[in-house]
Amino acid sequence: MMFCPSCGAGGQSAESYCRSCGMYLPDFVKALEKQVTPRDHFIVNAVLSVMTAIASATLAIMLYARFLGHEDTPVLIYVTAGFLTAMFFWQAQVIWRTVLLRNEFPKRDVPKPALSGGNNSDTVPKLPEADPDLFVARSKRTKNTTKIPRSPKSEHQPD
Repeated sequence: MMFCPSCGAGGQSAESYCRSCGMYLPDFVKALEKQVTPRDHFIVNAVLSVMTAIASATLAIMLYARFLGHEDTPVLIYVTAGFLTAMFFWQAQVIWRTVLLRNEFPKRDVPKPALSGGNNSDTVPKLPEADPDLFVARSKRTKNTTKIPRSPKSEHQPD
């Protein structure tokens, strides 16, 4: 069970909506478990760059093989093949730079926080004990409690 960060209502379930104010309550424990390192980002970027380089080189080779040397080939085909070739070389240098940058990041293990009081619960700071004297009961909400003062009618109203 958890408390709503917006209104403070207790007894809420994660990945649901607050029963008091309607705010979505994400599961913060899952968010802490999904820590991605910069090295992981470099690996994903390298894979996507390799896929893009292979696709652009393959398409450029296919266009050159089919249309190169034919007199009736539109100029747009050569422009497209040129752009695909440029994309291949761009992705090749991105892959090279990604490999160089990835080596700059040391391989390290991301420490998992102790959420259930596991073996390393001594390293996680604990919250102070709850003080019941500081509890403030939520007041009841009522309608039309704000009264707007009306100005009294002036005695000198024009006829």
